[in-house]
Amino acid sequence: MLDLQFFSSIHAQLGIMTWPLTLLSALMLMLIFERSIFAALNTKTRSKSLQQEIYTLSLTDDAQLEQYVKAHHQDKATLSQGLCMLISHRQFTKSLREEAVSIWLQKKRRQFTSGLKLLNVIGVLSPLIGLLGTVIGLIEMFKGLSVTQGAISPSELADGLGLAMSTTAAGLLIALPAIAASQLFSLWADRTLAKIEYVLNHFNLHLAGVSVDEKGICCTKVCPSNCDNQQDGASNGVKMSEANAS
Repeated sequence: MLDLQFFSSIHAQLGIMTWPLTLLSALMLMLIFERSIFAALNTKTRSKSLQQEIYTLSLTDDAQLEQYVKAHHQDKATLSQGLCMLISHRQFTKSLREEAVSIWLQKKRRQFTSGLKLLNVIGVLSPLIGLLGTVIGLIEMFKGLSVTQGAISPSELADGLGLAMSTTAAGLLIALPAIAASQLFSLWADRTLAKIEYVLNHFNLHLAGVSVDEKGICCTKVCPSNCDNQQDGASNGVKMSEANAS
């Protein structure tokens, strides 16, 4: 109850800056509400389950791959949409698929970071508007004091300064959540898109016949013999270098 009285008292003391600060606060709340709903709907990427599911598909069975695309192309999950796009472009070269994924991720990044720049602008403008209101309030206060006859009591000065400072307080109250929300949503977008990009890069390599594990890179179906030769050559190279060093 005290908090509501505090905010209502500040709002009543904004003076000429009432409408600009009210507009900024309303816009800030709408953006935070919209971004919160978007984040709640897109937080779960289902990266582990989708990654396990796609690795069970046979890359030589076009009918199975087309059936997977038809079953998942309307999924709302961002990662599922990206996997369907890669499967649909599996006939193209690896470099072309990478370009397609890069363009697609840029489009998704714009969706994930929509409104964050406006939140930053609100976080910058609201303290400045509040400070402008404070300066205007101080000018009006001193004009009133200049025409006052007799002694000026400290209570009158305190009341005037309190009214002038209220706009700065209101501007800071708007700026703090706006900047904090912008930074938090930006971190969330970077982390979520990084997970999606990681899985898409793995699957793109899988389409090219390369499997990536935690220990390194090994060929799975394109050139297993070449990989063995490369490993033998690498070991021989190490031995030769050691012999030369000795």
